[in-house]
Amino acid sequence: MLERIELEAFLTLAEELHFGRTAERLGVTTGRVSQTVKKLERRFGTPLFTRTSRTVRLTAVGTLLRDDLLPAHRQILAALERATAAGRSVKGTLRLGFATPWGGELMARAADAFAADHPSAEVRIQEVQLDSGLRPLHEGELDLHLTAFPVREPGLTTGPVLYREPRVLLVPADHPLARRGSVGLEDLAGVPMVTPTGSAPRYWLDAHYPRRTPSGRAIAKGPAAASWQEVLSHVGAGRGVSPGAAGGARYHPRPGITYVPFHDAPPIEYGLTWPSAADNALLRAFVTTVLETAQQTAQAH
Repeated sequence: MLERIELEAFLTLAEELHFGRTAERLGVTTGRVSQTVKKLERRFGTPLFTRTSRTVRLTAVGTLLRDDLLPAHRQILAALERATAAGRSVKGTLRLGFATPWGGELMARAADAFAADHPSAEVRIQEVQLDSGLRPLHEGELDLHLTAFPVREPGLTTGPVLYREPRVLLVPADHPLARRGSVGLEDLAGVPMVTPTGSAPRYWLDAHYPRRTPSGRAIAKGPAAASWQEVLSHVGAGRGVSPGAAGGARYHPRPGITYVPFHDAPPIEYGLTWPSAADNALLRAFVTTVLETAQQTAQAH
């Protein structure tokens, strides 16, 4: 296997037949070119060039190697040029939404990576409040939304799960449940639950803010909240409890609120959702970048 510098040094010298001009084209020293060629000749066990004080010529083996390598090298360069051109052709504005601060951080990292690869594209990021649900996607205000699943909407496409967060219960710090090491879904029947207002689908609310426990016991409806800050205010004031993600304890710590883990609730899954009719090269390229960024983030942790 030839390293890149070996390939480029050999083919450039085979074209220029001059060590100085080869070094200038490659942006290295003449000694580096000479050392690289000698290394190749030791590997092949035969000279690739004949040198005199005035001339540099290919040997028969050198000519054979050049003729075999040159077409493949040209194909590689052409492929790189096509990829670069394709990347530059991805242009336009992409409007992104996120519902959690950790989701916003992921989208921001992905946007930075995307901008480096696609300088002709613009990415705008905005927070989506609790009461907005999927409305910004349906009404064309957003092109892509990172949200908690499930999403089962006509006209919307969902990507794979990007990450999962353990589910917790936000309770007032002086509530008896705050002293528990964990809670169960049946415990929800004993306290009013803060409930989101707005246009969130019923199936989504049932998945995150159920009306009954698994055994069928009714869960009391508590105060309504249009945003996560309102949820925190209601819980902190002792007006009710709220299910949420464990990440909230890192981003929204409050003296009056305790985050108690569930021992019998599945984790919350987060992923990308977008209008099916808006699928295009720009959106697909950014979705790929978000997936790669999420994988890199998971590996780093």
